[in-house]
Amino acid sequence: MKGQTGFRIGIVAGEVSGDLLGAGLMRALRQRMPGLSFEGIGGPQMQTLGCRSLFPMEKLSIIGLEDIDKYADILRIRNRLVRHFLSSPPDLFVGIDVPDFNLGLEEKLKSAGITTVHYVSPTVWAWRRYRIRKIRRAVDHMLTLFPFEAKFYRQHHVPVTFIGHPLADSTYKVTDTDSIRKKFLIPEKKSVIALLPGSRISELKRHADLFVKTAIWLSQRYPNIHFIVPLVSDDTKAIFEKSLFRCGGWFLPLTIVAGQSREAMLVSEIIVLASGTATLEAALLKKPMVVTYRMSWFSYYLIRPFLHVQLYSLPNILAGRELVPELIQHEATPEKLGEAVGQYLTRRDLVRRTRKALAEVQRSLRRNANARAAEAVIKMLKSRKTGKSQV
Repeated sequence: MKGQTGFRIGIVAGEVSGDLLGAGLMRALRQRMPGLSFEGIGGPQMQTLGCRSLFPMEKLSIIGLEDIDKYADILRIRNRLVRHFLSSPPDLFVGIDVPDFNLGLEEKLKSAGITTVHYVSPTVWAWRRYRIRKIRRAVDHMLTLFPFEAKFYRQHHVPVTFIGHPLADSTYKVTDTDSIRKKFLIPEKKSVIALLPGSRISELKRHADLFVKTAIWLSQRYPNIHFIVPLVSDDTKAIFEKSLFRCGGWFLPLTIVAGQSREAMLVSEIIVLASGTATLEAALLKKPMVVTYRMSWFSYYLIRPFLHVQLYSLPNILAGRELVPELIQHEATPEKLGEAVGQYLTRRDLVRRTRKALAEVQRSLRRNANARAAEAVIKMLKSRKTGKSQV
């Protein structure tokens, strides 16, 4: 039911990153339309701003075939949301990321006449392009974080707005890294290399040995380095520490910190990291990086025929060339990763060129994203009765 002074918006986010995007959108919308109300699924950030969350957001945080046992519960949640929104239709629905969940929900809502907006494009431009047909059926308007995504949707006749990335709107200038070094007990005059093997347990299981062996390879050749490893949970820390002892890395000059990945990246000179959202944050910090990723060979051979990209990491895709080394699957070896890091350690000209190019990436994404997203949603709200979409 609509509030006294505004509209009611259905909204679903399924991960921490989506919770942050949803909170930014809600805040920008409320500045323009104070009477709005929100309900669906949101995390702590969205709930603090008044989103009524009907289910715990953590229920949707799954990835890949390793978590197939959770799909039955997720389908039940989606079906209950469909019944809820069909029995009490919102003025507009916003699905934030988690496309396997949200697109199915949006398709049912759109077929019932509810206007749908999807925020954060699925990687349909990269693999499984046949999904564009479902997106057309499910989504009235797509909000993309990256310009190449908007171009793809226009080519496929899907209404779209490129809003930029909220991370690029943040302030990334840091003048005092000395205090971070002291907090993390990093020895003076050491070159810091951050290792980010991933945030999920399944990623740590695949990457921990690779990252530890890479650190061993580097420490044997470059004695003046210190590693910092931010890990998000006790479980991921335990996996990494077991790898340290299994691989003989107990002697490494290394500091493990709980979370604090932003600070770990800020204090580092070079970052070695698993491909994903963290590569974008590293790019926005203008940090030279080496990107890697390993998945199970079963998953790799399953998805390989559906891939449509030559570049995997976001900095490279945005730059349109291999700006930073990316070593994926069979190329992800300690020797190759170590050699790529060594290029940064020994070639200051390469570091300067990389940082300059990453600054261009940041500028291309700085668009006041929350405000642009809110404006696009408000246009959809105002046009929904006429059936006109805003492109």
